Amino acid sequence: MLRRTLLALSLASVAGLALASDYRSVDVPVAILYDAPSQKGQKLYLIRAQTPVEVVVRLEGWLKVRDAEGSLAWIEAGSLSEKRTLVVIAAKAEIRQADNSEAPIVAELDKWVAIEWLGPAAPGWARVKHRDGATGFVRSTQVWGL
Repeated sequence: MLRRTLLALSLASVAGLALASDYRSVDVPVAILYDAPSQKGQKLYLIRAQTPVEVVVRLEGWLKVRDAEGSLAWIEAGSLSEKRTLVVIAAKAEIRQADNSEAPIVAELDKWVAIEWLGPAAPGWARVKHRDGATGFVRSTQVWGL
């Protein structure tokens, strides 16, 4: 019985690791996304620095990534950093002094603005920093990359 329980716990933790999202950010001024893991592939679109992407496949120097709009494409692994960023997906997002909706607003952000993820906060919130220096908390429903 103990052996089965340990096996079940081990499998559950492996499954949990497999489900964990791997977010990165673009670390070059502009990166090219391709339809295949090769520079000979068709160029699909450009993505700019600090834009977050979710890594879904790794293949010899290439990563298949998903962007905030759900598009999948290949990017050279060297174009990405492990630094976490988020992008505003709401029409407007607010950075607040604390992780609650009653806290004073520090900054208002337009859609598609990238912000640095500093860490987790209360459920439904993320601790962030804007490139202009404003730090605080944003609702997780207003951003993508968590």
